Amino acid sequence: MISRFHFPGVLPRHGETALPDAVAHHATRVLRMRDGEPIVLFDGSGAEAEATLVLRGKSAAALISAYREVDRESPLDLVLVQALATGDKMDWIVQKAVELGARAVQPIQAERSVLRLAGERATRRREHWQQVAVGACEQSGRNRIPEVGEILSLQAYLAAAREDRATVRCVLDPAAAQGLSALPRPAGALHLLVGPEGGWSDDELAACAAAHCTPVGLGPRVLRTETAGLAMLAALQARWGDF
Repeated sequence: MISRFHFPGVLPRHGETALPDAVAHHATRVLRMRDGEPIVLFDGSGAEAEATLVLRGKSAAALISAYREVDRESPLDLVLVQALATGDKMDWIVQKAVELGARAVQPIQAERSVLRLAGERATRRREHWQQVAVGACEQSGRNRIPEVGEILSLQAYLAAAREDRATVRCVLDPAAAQGLSALPRPAGALHLLVGPEGGWSDDELAACAAAHCTPVGLGPRVLRTETAGLAMLAALQARWGDF
């Protein structure tokens, strides 16, 4: 399998271009690639370039041989609205959501979120998750990088939702009377709201209902927060997407 690397900035369409230090380090120090090996570069605009790795001492460059538009995006406009989870669960969720075709991931601070982030810690964590999304694109072949949004309170997210009635919003609730099969195919964006380890509070579910979020269940078993949203993404892709 040919290694893929995100190229920050505008990717040239031909010729030789120096690789940024982080990309060069990953290729030569982490992957131990050698001079002349094939690589693929993408800049997030939707295109990718076939290239050859060129090593000169401690510097690394790419000699681009072909540039092409390649669309590997899902036909569904899916956004995972994920309540903060502890440990490395958020890394896992972001990574797999990108692999499953989500257009964006919106982290939410919920009442029962054990993880609490604010200020500089929140900024650093969001930047880390954005790099997780980049790595998932490198692995999965996506040429457009989903955005990991700034951490919002559920109230702030729902306030913005009330101004956008065109977007369909589904809140995952184990007690919901209807499942995925009851949903019509969305004509536009579909946001999936997933609660934290302790689940949504009654007040949060009431706020979601007031903001016209549709409650949806995923069968008789209660799924963990790191499983529920990903299961829903996979099910939607299988039903209406490109699986």
